[in-house]
Amino acid sequence: MVKRPLQNKADAQDELVIKSIASADRRRILDLLQDAPHTTGAICAELPWLNRCTVMQHIAVLEKARLIITRKEGRKRWNYLDVSPLQHFHERWIKAYSMPSASLLSKLRRDLEGY
Repeated sequence: MVKRPLQNKADAQDELVIKSIASADRRRILDLLQDAPHTTGAICAELPWLNRCTVMQHIAVLEKARLIITRKEGRKRWNYLDVSPLQHFHERWIKAYSMPSASLLSKLRRDLEGY
């Protein structure tokens, strides 16, 4: 089977985002970073079922998808959430496909309420 090449850089970025959020552990890391940046050690402490090496691999996948920005400070590595790739994905895919459903629900409501 021959894999079809991606159309452009935006498609490639969307592909990375989809693959990176496919893992429940990576989604948990994103959830942790939603409120505030965390050190890698703090993330490891929140995910005790994973060893540090596995957490680092997950962080690398999220970095490649540009969902996390990392900064070293001495021996600590701080991880920051970057939601812009998720926003782009939402605008490109979720919003576009949800609009017809939302319009249909609005029409149904109007019809049922009689206005």
